[in-house]
Amino acid sequence: MNRKFGMAVFAPSKAFERRPYLPGQHGRRHRRKVSDYALGLLEKQKLRFMYGLTEKQFRLAFKRAKGRRGVTGEIFLQILETRLDNVIYLLGFAKTRPQARQFVNHGHIKIDGHKVDIPSYQVTVGEEIEVKAGTSSRQLATRCLEETRMRTASAWMTRHDDALRAKINRLPEADEIETGINVQLIVEFYSR
Repeated sequence: MNRKFGMAVFAPSKAFERRPYLPGQHGRRHRRKVSDYALGLLEKQKLRFMYGLTEKQFRLAFKRAKGRRGVTGEIFLQILETRLDNVIYLLGFAKTRPQARQFVNHGHIKIDGHKVDIPSYQVTVGEEIEVKAGTSSRQLATRCLEETRMRTASAWMTRHDDALRAKINRLPEADEIETGINVQLIVEFYSR
């Protein structure tokens, strides 16, 4: 999939580095003109795979963003970025987004003292996220935090490493969200 999209949608792999062309028998020679529809579809699929959502979840998130006031593309990215599984990934409590989703599903996370096991939960400003007090939960989060030391928490939230907790200070802004994807093409794709 990384080779198909030409970027590291999932975790970076050596296959993408060794073969930076399209997958398949004719990958090196494949030079087909891409239509506007195909460009929008590719951008949508990149973002969808990056966050690990089904088509229905992705479409509903876009519909929610379209219903709010403001720039639809920015609001859409905010909705995706403030999903609980993505926040856990950004905090470094998990190495990948699928691992963060499983971490939440297995009940290792508390929000404002209450257990939350829904990965699509929308985190709001002022909420405090913490890893459950259980030994296994703490060990998993600590191990992942040590392995992801290079990744700092985003500016819109503060992380307390010792207590394994974080607080959401504000919503992320468009320039803070690093996706490498043209969201305007996705908005145009769904506006057809």
